[in-house]
Amino acid sequence: MTWGIPTHIFLYIHVALSLIGLVSGLVVVFGLLTGESFGGWTVLLLLTLFLTTLTGFPLPPFGFDPPRAVGFVSLILLAIAVLAIYVFRLRGAWRWIYVVTVMIALYLDAFVGVIQAFAKLPSLHTLAPTQTEPPFLIGQVVVLAIFVLLGILAMRGFRPVVSRR
Repeated sequence: MTWGIPTHIFLYIHVALSLIGLVSGLVVVFGLLTGESFGGWTVLLLLTLFLTTLTGFPLPPFGFDPPRAVGFVSLILLAIAVLAIYVFRLRGAWRWIYVVTVMIALYLDAFVGVIQAFAKLPSLHTLAPTQTEPPFLIGQVVVLAIFVLLGILAMRGFRPVVSRR
């Protein structure tokens, strides 16, 4: 049992939140690239990434380990992104701070997704059973390169209309 929910169901909830975060993240990144702000999608992205991270902490194995370190970094990034967009309204440097923190938080979710895919999907697990083999490393480098490129393009393309309040 995890938080009063059978652990296998809790894990399904955790994975569903992560996938919703990734899909909503793609919509938000599209908005960043085209200079648009998708308010509802942004809320969904930030909320699901936060909940994904939060629900990852009580899952076994227990103790402070690399997944939990990634979780703490993600929570800090998400807090900064929330401040940038909802408190500082993307004014001045907060625009690029928002883009960078959202892109890194989304990347971390994708990074963990690649790890889980190679651990759980038989076809990928066969290619990299210890996750030190070239297919795993190539997969992670490709995902990182995609996020770096999208982040750079988003920095150039995202110019939201800032309210004067």
